[in-house]
Amino acid sequence: MPNILLLSENISFAEDLKSQIELYIPEMAVSMEAIEELNYDIFIIDEDINIAKEIIQNKAKAPVFLLTADKTDMIDLVGITVIYKPFLLTAYLEDIKSCINIYENSEDGFLSFNKYILRQVTKDILNTSTNEEIKLTEKEVSIIKYLYKSANKIVTKNELLMEVWGYNPDATTHTVETHIYRLRQKIEQGNTDQQSILTSEGGYQLVL
Repeated sequence: MPNILLLSENISFAEDLKSQIELYIPEMAVSMEAIEELNYDIFIIDEDINIAKEIIQNKAKAPVFLLTADKTDMIDLVGITVIYKPFLLTAYLEDIKSCINIYENSEDGFLSFNKYILRQVTKDILNTSTNEEIKLTEKEVSIIKYLYKSANKIVTKNELLMEVWGYNPDATTHTVETHIYRLRQKIEQGNTDQQSILTSEGGYQLVL
């Protein structure tokens, strides 16, 4: 599930925008609190140009939106998309969708780990040692993406269950275990030298 970080001092505005994004783009998760370990797919910064610049300087190449009522010239904001207030919500939501599509279809949308490259759009993994292409399911792609974004910590089964399956009453931690097992079979093919998903303390971690 793509992750959006939304930062604003105007809590009511941020909560309203968060609810609209999650309503019309349900495949996206919106956080209003920065988490050090988590890499976000999109940054939305309300009225704070310094934070937007800092993200561009220190974060990955994810899209950064600056929402502002300031009409002064901001042409020097390289890498930042400025959205002037008031803005049309439907048009802005389309901008967000387009940003994700462009990013995931670019080389920056590829995730490299261990000896593999995950290609999100085509839903497959390339084994760089053998040039073998391995097809994945949507859920398998989502599992790898979340483990990749949480690379500095162990992800529990319950966390994966919530992030990948959401509030699905039919999904359990056994569902997670089964998917991880099948994913390992596809990628590692019984070769322990190519182990890419580690089990530790009741959770999982991707080998980078």
